[in-house]
Amino acid sequence: MDEAEQIKSEKKEQGVKDMKKDLKTEKAPKTPMDKKKKKKIVRRCVFGGIAVVIVLFMTVNSIAAKNAGVVVYTTTAEVGDIEQTLNTSGTVKSEETKTYFAPVAVEIGTVNVSAGDSIKKGQPLVTYDAEALESARQVAELKLQANEGGYESSIYKDNKYIAELGEANINLEVLEQQITDSENYVKELEKKIDDKKTWLAHEGTLLQVSLLDWSDQPGSEEYLNLQKLIQFNTYEQQNNKDILAWQEEVELYQEKIAAYKEYRSEMKSQKSSSEGGSMDSGSKSQLEANTQMERIEGQKTLDAVEEVAGGILADFDGVVTEVEAVEGSTPQEGTKLVTVESTEKVKVTITVSKYDLEKIQLGQTVSIDIGGKKYDGEVTKINRMATTNQSGAAVVGAEIEVSNPDEDIYLGVEARVEIHTAKAEGVVMIPVEVINTDVEGDFVFVAENGMVAKKRITTGISSDSYSEITDGLSEGEAVIMTMGQDLTEGMPVTAIPQN
Repeated sequence: MDEAEQIKSEKKEQGVKDMKKDLKTEKAPKTPMDKKKKKKIVRRCVFGGIAVVIVLFMTVNSIAAKNAGVVVYTTTAEVGDIEQTLNTSGTVKSEETKTYFAPVAVEIGTVNVSAGDSIKKGQPLVTYDAEALESARQVAELKLQANEGGYESSIYKDNKYIAELGEANINLEVLEQQITDSENYVKELEKKIDDKKTWLAHEGTLLQVSLLDWSDQPGSEEYLNLQKLIQFNTYEQQNNKDILAWQEEVELYQEKIAAYKEYRSEMKSQKSSSEGGSMDSGSKSQLEANTQMERIEGQKTLDAVEEVAGGILADFDGVVTEVEAVEGSTPQEGTKLVTVESTEKVKVTITVSKYDLEKIQLGQTVSIDIGGKKYDGEVTKINRMATTNQSGAAVVGAEIEVSNPDEDIYLGVEARVEIHTAKAEGVVMIPVEVINTDVEGDFVFVAENGMVAKKRITTGISSDSYSEITDGLSEGEAVIMTMGQDLTEGMPVTAIPQN
């Protein structure tokens, strides 16, 4: 304690002594007092004494706090096990889908399923009218006796060409827009990169000029700080995170543009081929006139009739996702009737950001939650081409195969997945929230001998709560948890352990 503080303390102690002396020597009033007045005086004396004690207590505590330093809370670096996981959500889908088409143009008797129904292998999906099937069989036999016609085949090909032509025209329109939009976006990114580089270079120039102003004082703090800023600026010109991110995105979009252009070439070829293969109206009329008696496919129709005599049966256990068959209707051959997705082979499709991409690998085990029920899984596919999500961020698709699917699984619902990406046992670990980062890397503040010490650390894997420390800390060190304080190395602190 310095001389000024000692004098101040002695004065306060003398003041308290004088106050106590005055209270003892105070004479009683000569005039008589009633009991109420006496009680008031006693209260005032008591309250006054308490106030003095409080003031003294606060003063002593204040002086003690100054001597003790800033109060901080600490946690202890401990040894334990860490499992790193990647938590996300995806959509439950089937790994096998089959669409059943009408094998023959015969009236449908009954549609035995609806969209959303759970079905078993061998279960009838659609059954045909028995009389209609018999009639179709007789017609097919008559056709075989007459002449094998090619009308239906020709019409089918023509419709296929028309469909392919329409598909090509639509795809070409979309592709042209995608190419234009992507090229414009690449230009925007490249401008951002150039602008950022120009700004950083300008900042570097200004710093160099400032350094010259202090060149006559090379040992000054200002000169040294300017050198550090110039070094950081030089680093930023090569490693600026925004520039690197934009450059990466440019590369991704350039790959997309190349893919779009390749697909555009395919669509142009398809358009040309379809235009040459389709029939004109005259050819169609001639074909109809020549093959009117051959409209029903002979043996093919006969075989199909025999095949569907017991109905169209499911090839596997699954869920009906689409029903276009209508009872009493007579759909043409090849018309879509029912679509079924398998529940014997189920997957969960997810997307991961480019930041999480390095964490996932094929073969990693996965814990899956579907509707509150737990399942096991494995990462079986990671796409090699990124896409963009609704926010415009690049994401990569991945698939997780459900190892133990059952009848409780619903397709199309959300699934929560926890991918077990890495595990470390018996390692030094600390809470993730106490780790700080600057341009030089990660660091923590620790309390050592009543002082703040700054320690550089190297981290390993992390869970949601803890990070592995591979270098820089030892078990038992008191890491400062208090955030938002201006801590500096050598600052006196009072550490309060929290674990």
